[in-house]
Amino acid sequence: MSTPDTHVEREVKLAFASADAARAAVAGLGAVPRRARRLQDDRLLDTADGRLRTARSTLRVRIESGAAAGEGGGGEPGGRAAATAAVTVKGPPHPGVMKVREERETAVADGEEMLAVLEAAGFEVIWRYQKYRQEFDCGSAVVAIDETPAGVYVELEGDEASVTALALALGRDTEDYINASYRGLWEDYCGARGRPVDDMVFD
Repeated sequence: MSTPDTHVEREVKLAFASADAARAAVAGLGAVPRRARRLQDDRLLDTADGRLRTARSTLRVRIESGAAAGEGGGGEPGGRAAATAAVTVKGPPHPGVMKVREERETAVADGEEMLAVLEAAGFEVIWRYQKYRQEFDCGSAVVAIDETPAGVYVELEGDEASVTALALALGRDTEDYINASYRGLWEDYCGARGRPVDDMVFD
């Protein structure tokens, strides 16, 4: 996620032993709930010759399940909010202690149809990954708890000063920053277990 005026994303990930540990840590920051926990189902796309990967850029279609009513973020009484979707393009990361890159994102009415459009235009899905995400506001920064098949991470996004201050409040410093993508983290996870790198999805 980037700010609308700059289209620049600045973030770091921090690893946590469990979702409960992450929630307790984020609660200690005094963070205010922003969006309820929901499933994000992401697909990365590229050309057949890997042009985007070579350029270290990303094209992603994200489809989110709706949060249950009463969990925040809307929803029909007694049911779940409609699924939402977005298409995102990210440029190559800039060198530095935090992950900084240009990002353009827009909501789309139908994520599956957006995938079909991009595939018709010559792109193909190269990887699928899922996570449960819950978001909070903390000052000018956004804090996300991500539960993934590769582990639990707290993602801090905002200006450099805010991200640094939040990391310190969580008892972390720059040595704890993780700038790898979820693809990179999944490759490490699979490699450590001697398993092939497939889609990162829940069983």
